[in-house]
Amino acid sequence: MKTVRLTMAQALVRFLENQYIRYDGIEHPFVEGVIMLPGHGNVVGLGQALAQEAHRMQVWQGKNEQGMAHTAVAFARQCKRKKIIAVTSSVGPGAANMVTAAATATANNIPVLILPGDTYACRQPDPVLQQVEQTHDLSLSTNDAFRAVCRYWDRIVRPEQLMSAMLSAMRVLTDPANTGAVCIAMPQDVEGEAYDYPESFFRKRVHRLARRAAEDEAICEAAEVIRSAKKPLLICGGGVRYSEAHDEFRHFAEATGIPFGETQAGKSAVVWDHPLNLGGIGTTGCSAANEIARQADVVIGVGTRYTDFTTASKWLFRDDARFVNINVSEFQAGKMEAVPVVADAKRALPVLLEALAGYHAPYTTEIAEAKAGWQRELDRLDGITFGEGYVPEVNDANAGSAFRFAKDLNAELTQTAVLGLINRVIDPEDVVIGAAGSLPGDMQRMWRPRSVDTYHMEYGYSCMGYEISGALGVKYAIGDRDVYAMAGDGSFIMLHSELLTAVQEHKKINVCLFNNASYGCINNLQVGHGNASLCTELRYRSPDGQFGGDFMGVDFAKIAEGYGCKAYTIHTLQELEEAILDAKTIQGVPVLFDIRVLPKSMTEGYSSWWRVGDTEVSENPANLAAYQDHLAHLKDARKY
Repeated sequence: MKTVRLTMAQALVRFLENQYIRYDGIEHPFVEGVIMLPGHGNVVGLGQALAQEAHRMQVWQGKNEQGMAHTAVAFARQCKRKKIIAVTSSVGPGAANMVTAAATATANNIPVLILPGDTYACRQPDPVLQQVEQTHDLSLSTNDAFRAVCRYWDRIVRPEQLMSAMLSAMRVLTDPANTGAVCIAMPQDVEGEAYDYPESFFRKRVHRLARRAAEDEAICEAAEVIRSAKKPLLICGGGVRYSEAHDEFRHFAEATGIPFGETQAGKSAVVWDHPLNLGGIGTTGCSAANEIARQADVVIGVGTRYTDFTTASKWLFRDDARFVNINVSEFQAGKMEAVPVVADAKRALPVLLEALAGYHAPYTTEIAEAKAGWQRELDRLDGITFGEGYVPEVNDANAGSAFRFAKDLNAELTQTAVLGLINRVIDPEDVVIGAAGSLPGDMQRMWRPRSVDTYHMEYGYSCMGYEISGALGVKYAIGDRDVYAMAGDGSFIMLHSELLTAVQEHKKINVCLFNNASYGCINNLQVGHGNASLCTELRYRSPDGQFGGDFMGVDFAKIAEGYGCKAYTIHTLQELEEAILDAKTIQGVPVLFDIRVLPKSMTEGYSSWWRVGDTEVSENPANLAAYQDHLAHLKDARKY
């Protein structure tokens, strides 16, 4: 057996250089590169290895460990999990910063390889800088925190362990059913230790992305249930997009006449104006999808995890509704007491359609009427303006804050009108990305994708701060097309470090910053359940010690300009349209639009519910009323 003597870190990089993926006759490298924030624990060992062994892979410099890991997550998601970027950090705070991003990846079933430095395997210098000593277990380090948020976790305490660890890591990273974050902790002494590795370990490895076929019995059972349906409904989940079953899903709907609602991950698998596309479904869904869902007797979920937002906390569907689930994951396929079809959607849908030959859903005018009703509501949302008639036209909970905000920050824009204009003005092939706050709900309802795979929403973990970092990852994935990050001011404040990376890399990302000087989504939840506003608005502390003073007028445009971005401050729809059109002419420079939008100008619920922890005992009658409403909805919710 021929061997080559390399350090563990050098062997790791050489191994990653030679990992490929193959699917549908297409083959390409699987690991695009490595984002690195150097520190002790990775700068000497892995840093040297990257300089020596990275020939094909790119190396990027990160600015914040969580941010750069979110960039990697968004890249893999936009690439439909068929390419990844690895991320590496130092041993202590740097590693801990990536835990949030690892959870984001795993919650969304997105592959990301995390390579944190670690304390010494030999333990001789302990305790080293940034080491957390646990007196009951000296083998623990910060990196053990990744165990709860990763699909696979390992620590390389001897250089030869790298081989089995990386083969297991690649198994998980390329598994559609069980992928997520993979953490390989690297003690800094072991990174530099050498071993005579077999040359065969570094041969080109092609990981075949298997498309699991459905069992005949499962197809037959599923077809029998669907044939009995009088009001069937399809749910288009993220699995449709990841399996690239866009055409198969659309053809299945058209051939059977079954309408479909979209999850956040499934949205833009089919363009918005398809006659059978009812739009977003669930807690943040629209009236068309939710009205049909409430009547559905058979629900066919394709590639969905049935989160509480998709099911409206299991309240949306009839008690007697039956479910058929097509999913590569056995765990997900069995949810909602469904008939499970454990298979890849691209392979399963044509076979199921064949088994349903002759079946057509007996809808008459219901679908068209539901869509027409929602279109009227979309037109209204697009046109909501500020003025004397403003309050009754929007969510009126604590609506006085909108007038105070307009006075303090000279703002008169509504969030719904801003979204409508951006949707109209940007190019159909541009990608929009979001994650947290009220924007995901408004966008699942209002955004109208005109091209496939142009809607990128991280809503499995709903992680504030993903938006800007993720936009950079999307930009790495889509090349010359534009990406627009839809972020609230709360998310921007929490994490925008990779905006500087975008400047450094000459990557134009467009940040649409919805500046309402508050955590508006949570403020709505707070006051909507009978509470006064508490720590959910960005106000100065008033003389009485409360946060009831003027709204804080942060100039986000100046912040962006300080980084080297092009920035615009927006007060009117005309200014916004002119700014977007002007920004289209800019190349290689990130852009930020500081858009002053009024609080309480979001969309409201449409035949939906979200279960939250309402208060059973309170001195406030409004809390008790909210609890009674909670009980009423809970009575009608499915139990499993």
